[in-house]
Amino acid sequence: MKKFTSVSDVENLQEIIKKALQIKENPLSETEKGKGKTIGLVFLNSSLRTRLSSQIAAQNLGLNVLTLNAAQEAWNLEFADGAVMNGDTVEHIKDAIEVLNQYCDIIAVRCFAGMKSKEDDVNESILSQFERHAKVPVISLESATRHPLQSLADCITITENWKKEHKPKVVLTWAPHIKPIAHAVGNSFAEWMQEMDVELVIANPEGYDLDKNFTKDVKVIHNQDEALKDADFIYVKNWSSFDDYAAMPEVKESWMLTNEKLANTNQGKVMHCLPVRRNVELSDEVMDGENSIIYQQAKNRIFSAQAVFSEILNGLNSK
Repeated sequence: MKKFTSVSDVENLQEIIKKALQIKENPLSETEKGKGKTIGLVFLNSSLRTRLSSQIAAQNLGLNVLTLNAAQEAWNLEFADGAVMNGDTVEHIKDAIEVLNQYCDIIAVRCFAGMKSKEDDVNESILSQFERHAKVPVISLESATRHPLQSLADCITITENWKKEHKPKVVLTWAPHIKPIAHAVGNSFAEWMQEMDVELVIANPEGYDLDKNFTKDVKVIHNQDEALKDADFIYVKNWSSFDDYAAMPEVKESWMLTNEKLANTNQGKVMHCLPVRRNVELSDEVMDGENSIIYQQAKNRIFSAQAVFSEILNGLNSK
């Protein structure tokens, strides 16, 4: 594996899921693998699970870990090509990346959608610069359009919780929120589930369809109750409008997941990437109930990261 920014960078999804589950059984099985190598974790946005799970995963592999909270601790970065830097920005992103090339064997970066320019976000205006200027492998810790380490953890979690022979029905359901939320988790989950042996359905209100480049031919249902019928897994997530970019069209129906709605499922397991706004996206009774596998999902973030870091090291160590 030369880089990790989407499911297309994974040669065999089932093999990396298997590897992650083996790592989960023995997280310290490869403590010498990263010896003498450094991973730079660059955070342009807030993080809890991604930050901690990535640090644990890297340390389990013996990697030296540098963590940069770039938005708070570094110089104000300029991202525009050809910019005349006579304002608030002090360092151009390509200069910063060139320095990271000198210090790191792997660069992992987390950046969010700006939610202002649809073109900038769709074209990954920040992540693309890391891919363009980095001379070492780049790992996405989330970007404007995707969250691949989260999606791999989701695949691991579904695999652990499904032992039956028939395909599970997986529903990605929109949930309410107090502010416009980016599409990365929804896009990425839809993309990865299409590589899994599942029946995927997306449920969202009118006006909230995700980018077809990610959902492709997946069935989209605008009635949540209809979509949830006989579901085996329910992934709860908010996102804003894609067509009317970053808008929040009015939704009159109740889309918060409750136990009453779960009764329509096949004892469906509930998933969420966290953080979650309790009693807005889903109710306390669901979050804390026996159907919730949300904390298991969060723990698996360690093993998704460790599996990817290990695969990247395979490539570096073979040189």
